[in-house]
Amino acid sequence: MKSTLDQIEDIRKNGYSLDFSNVFNHAFENYKKIALYAGLILLVFSILAFFLGGGILVALYGVEHFNEQFFKNLQSEQTDSSILMIYTLVIAFVAAFLSPFTAGFLKMADCADKDEAFNVSTIFSYYTSRHFPNLFIATLSISLLGGLISVGFSLLGIMFVDTLITVVITLFTTLTIPLIIFGELNAIDAIKSSVMIVSKQPFVILLLVIVGGLASMVGFIGCCIGIVFTIPITYSVNYAIYRAIILNDEDENSIDAIGQSDL
Repeated sequence: MKSTLDQIEDIRKNGYSLDFSNVFNHAFENYKKIALYAGLILLVFSILAFFLGGGILVALYGVEHFNEQFFKNLQSEQTDSSILMIYTLVIAFVAAFLSPFTAGFLKMADCADKDEAFNVSTIFSYYTSRHFPNLFIATLSISLLGGLISVGFSLLGIMFVDTLITVVITLFTTLTIPLIIFGELNAIDAIKSSVMIVSKQPFVILLLVIVGGLASMVGFIGCCIGIVFTIPITYSVNYAIYRAIILNDEDENSIDAIGQSDL
C-alpha cells in the first residue's frame, strides 16, 4: 500500500479522475448514516454556544446596553483598523480551537463509512490526539491568511474581492484536515498538498462543495432548526472527496481482490 505522500506525489505527476455523481452519491449515503446523531450533537452545542456567547457579552457590556444604539456603534467601529485586526485574531484562534471538533465529524463520517461504532466522544477525540497541534496550526494559519487579506481589502475600500479570495482559500485548503487526521501529514505538508490536489480538479471539487452547501441549507425550509440536521452533509462531502482521491488500506485491498480467485 502506497503511503499518503507517495499517492500525493503520483497525483502531482499524473493527476487523478473525480466523478461528481459517484462522489456525491457516496457522500449522501454516508450522510444518511450520521445525520441524526451529528445533528443532535450540533443542536446541543449550538444552544450551549448561544447561551455562553450571550452570557459573555452581557458580562462585558451589561444587559442594559443591548439596544439599537449599541449595534449601530458596533457596526461603525468595524471600519477601524485596530478593531478589524482584533476581530481577525479572535476569529482565527476560535476557528483553530474548533478544528478538532470538525475533525471529529470527519472521523464520525469515516466510522460510518466503515460500519464502525461511533459516539459523542468521537467528536472530541482529536482534542487529546497527537493530531491536535497540526490541526490547530493549520487552521490558524489558513484563518489568519484569509482574515488579513480580508482586512487589507476592507481598509482599501475594495468590496467583494476579499470575499472572493476567502472563498478561493477555503476551497483550495478544504482537504487540509482530512490529510492531517487520515493521511498523517503535518500542518504545512497538509496545506501544500491540499492546494496541489484541489488545483488538479478545482471545478469538480468546487461544484461538489457548492452542491453540498446548498443541500445543507435545505434545513432552513419549514423550520430553521432543521439546519443542524442538514449541515452534516458538508462533512460527508468533504470526506467523500478525500476518499475518492486518497486510497486507504481497505480501498487498496478491495481493488486488489477484484478478479482474484478464492482458490
